[in-house]
Amino acid sequence: MKNAVAAVFCLVWLFPVYWMVNTALKPRPEVMTPTPHFWPHQPTLDNFTAAVTQPQFLTDLRNSVVVVAATVLASIVLGIFAAAALSRFRFPGRRTILVVILAVQMLPATAMLIPLFTMFNSLDLLGTYLALILAYVATVLPFSIWVMRGFFAAIPAEVEEAAQIDGAGTWRILVSVLFPLVAPGVIATGIFAFIAAWNDYLIAYTFMPDESRYTLPVWLASFTNPHTGTDFGAQMAASVLFSVPVIVFFLLIQRNLVAGMSAGAVKG
Repeated sequence: MKNAVAAVFCLVWLFPVYWMVNTALKPRPEVMTPTPHFWPHQPTLDNFTAAVTQPQFLTDLRNSVVVVAATVLASIVLGIFAAAALSRFRFPGRRTILVVILAVQMLPATAMLIPLFTMFNSLDLLGTYLALILAYVATVLPFSIWVMRGFFAAIPAEVEEAAQIDGAGTWRILVSVLFPLVAPGVIATGIFAFIAAWNDYLIAYTFMPDESRYTLPVWLASFTNPHTGTDFGAQMAASVLFSVPVIVFFLLIQRNLVAGMSAGAVKG
């Protein structure tokens, strides 16, 4: 019974993905027909050609790669240092900081949109990569800290003590001993930061007045024109291309999700 329910949920979840790919492979007459076709009768790649030949495609792809890479790197680095400090050290105000981080994590990203816009506007950062990167880091950093703090807290103190006995300093312990043990948390936060920055539309559209600085989510909206309507085939093809990097990124690092659990704890 449980397997049947799980299968139904999987089918319900996969159907929109299937329909996206199905529409991307249809010629325009099949897409616009009033009778839905559950598979393309005349499959074509013209929609993918129309998507990648959009004038802003390569520019927006570059913008997304730059912003996402910087967001993931900053979230991981800052998250590691903050999580290590909050889990391994005792200092005044530590619990208050944890409560504040949790409270910020509970806020929706849209709640911070106007304050961030006002602040970046006063700093003359609107329209720059830095504005997007800082906004995304502010969104994902609380989650990163909480996740990695759990991994740091789960590491027995004896592991650090053994490293100290062997003569390792603080930095050596963090890099060579603790970091491999929290690798699953690093990977999880990296995936979260990547997806959050890669998929965002609202912040990118709000903070980037110049079309040359748009990211790919904003590029997806370019297939809708108030005069000609929406080119659904090309838009679905663009959506397929937009989804591929997330899938590839996850597949490349999923093997390391468990590999870091025991790495670094064995002396030798």
